[in-house]
Order: sequence, then structure tokens, then C-alpha cells
Amino acid sequence: MHPANKWRRAKRETPIYLKTGLILILALIFVFPIVMTILNSFMSSDEIVANYGMLFDKNTDPWAMPTAPELPWISPSAHFKLIPDLVSVQQYVEILFKSTDYLIKFWNSVFLVLPIVAGQIFIGALAAYGFTRFRGRIAQLIFFSYIILMLMPFQVTLVPNYLVAEWFGLLDNPLSIILPGVFSTFSVFLLTKYMRRIPRDYLEVAQLDGAGHWAIFTQIMLPMCKTALYSLAVLVFIDYWNMVEQPIIFLSDPLKHPLSVFLVKVNEGDIGLAFAASTLYMIPALLMFFHGEQYLVEGITHSGLKG
Repeated sequence: MHPANKWRRAKRETPIYLKTGLILILALIFVFPIVMTILNSFMSSDEIVANYGMLFDKNTDPWAMPTAPELPWISPSAHFKLIPDLVSVQQYVEILFKSTDYLIKFWNSVFLVLPIVAGQIFIGALAAYGFTRFRGRIAQLIFFSYIILMLMPFQVTLVPNYLVAEWFGLLDNPLSIILPGVFSTFSVFLLTKYMRRIPRDYLEVAQLDGAGHWAIFTQIMLPMCKTALYSLAVLVFIDYWNMVEQPIIFLSDPLKHPLSVFLVKVNEGDIGLAFAASTLYMIPALLMFFHGEQYLVEGITHSGLKG
């Protein structure tokens, strides 16, 4: 190859190498906390206390500005460490077989999230079918209000949700979290955008064959929206699996709190158990994501197209 051609080719490929290197660096930065959590969960309790005990010392003022010798990355008594000196499964034995508190909160998370996922998919699919088939002014106005509600953060609707839950007597009841989650507007928006991409010819042919709305919904719409339904299930599961504000506000009994609330209070308990609990807590969300990654990307991509 001529030297001039080599130079031009190298000049074209240089930005690609730079972008790839930057992406790899960012990926390592984002993955580092996960790797650190998993590896540290296999440390013994004594080693974890020796490494991180200073960071979680309750006697220290969290708002005080530390001096140079007290900084954890300088002090020999507190430093970040990835590879354990001695591999131990003591924390996992404690959590899985001895600590009932962890198992109770884990199943609290399951019993809160699964009904929300199933209910939101069902309600969202029915509402999306209605917005797809009927596009009058009233329907467009209602759909626009759904978008406005979807854009509002949870903190904006917190007070109305709390007042409604109190009025219905649902405070300190899992239904105070499940019902607002089931009727979330995000699923309606996502599925409506997806269903509007389905050619209306399919629906018109089914109507000519005598199919009613329920038959069209169950036999045509739902099978053609499998990727969107799966991507919605993954997104809703991850979102509510990590919820913290709702349980703290609506559930006053700590025994009813999900595991996500327990992990927020990591500095109030055993640090080693917190690492192990965090590792186990990541598994369901990671399995959901890796199993449905291609459906997730496809469903969001198609739903983002103009209906």
C-alpha cells in the first residue's frame, strides 16, 4: 500500500480508536462498583472491618471535613481493596440460612414488584389498545394528560398519593404501593406508541371476519407486541425493584419494607452482610436484563417511532 494511502487510512481510523478507548474507560468506571461489591462480599468480616471500618464509624461526624491523615485513601486503617486475602462465604451463610430479616425483606420485594409488573402490563396494554383504535379529540386529550403525568417526578405526586392512600385506609398496606404502580402511565405511553405502528389493515380484516375487540386485542395485538411487552416488563421490574421512597413513606412497619430500603441503611449494620446482600440483590435484575436485552432494545426502538 502506498504510504500516502496508509496515512489517510490511519487518519480515518484514529477517531474510531479514540472513541473505542473512551467507551472502554467509561465502561470500566461504571462496572467498577459492581465488581468491587461482588469481590468484597467474599471477604471475611474482620478484613472488611479493617478495610472499611473507618468509613462507617458511627462516632464520626458525616458532615465534618476530614483532615489529611483521616482521609480513607491515605489512612492505613481504611482503604479500598478488591482481592480478599482469604475467600470466605460467611456473609452468604449468615444471610441465606441464619438471618431471617434478609429473607423477609427479599420476599417483600418480590411480593411488591411482581404484582406491579403484571398489573401494569395488563392495564397498560388495555389502555394502549383503546388509544390505538379510537383517536378522537377526547382520546388525544387524555393521552396528552398521560404524557404530562409520565413526565412528572415521583416527588410531585407524592402528596396526592399519600392523601388518597390515607382516605382509602391503605397506609401501612402493600396496596398503597402496588395500586399506584399498576396504574402507572409509562406503560400506556410505551405500548400505545408500539401498537400504533401495527398496520390497520390487520385490524380491518379481522373485523370483516367477525372478530370483536377482545379477539383482536388478544389474538392480534398482544402477539405482535411481544417485544414491547417484554421490554416493558424489564424496565418496570428494574424500576420498582430499586424503589426506596415509596416504602419509606407508605409503610411505617419496618418488617414490611423491601430489601432496597435495607440496603440504603448500609452504614447501620454489618458491612460484610451489606456487600453480600447487595450482590444477591443484583441477581434478579441482572437476569431480567440479560435474558431480555435484545427485546428491550427492539421494543424501545420501535416504540420511539412516530405512531
